[in-house]
Amino acid sequence: VNNNPSQYKIRLSGTVKTPKLNFDPPFLMLMPVPLDVETETDLNIIPQDYLRQSRIHVKLPEIELEDGDRIYPFSVQFPEGQDVVLPSDGKNNQLICHISFRSSKPVSLLGNLCFADEEEN
Repeated sequence: VNNNPSQYKIRLSGTVKTPKLNFDPPFLMLMPVPLDVETETDLNIIPQDYLRQSRIHVKLPEIELEDGDRIYPFSVQFPEGQDVVLPSDGKNNQLICHISFRSSKPVSLLGNLCFADEEEN
């Protein structure tokens, strides 16, 4: 440095954290209801290690019935928005997700709702 023939070595180390989503509660059981009656609940989504704003989206399961029909009995709403926002204190905001189920045909299932951000985390 500055025409000095001495050599300098710099060692850098770091940890890369992948953004992830935690859920409260970690799983849901919706109550059985009569046909065409809606059952619903709220889910808290807790983002962790997000370094920039991101939008959460949901892939809802398609259900194939015994008669071959396909339905999407779940619906999802984010009443306060679905963006992960970084506040000034560095902690990610908690998102509320309203999940509902309704079917006009008898169905019983165990399925996954897949929550992901724009980068598929």
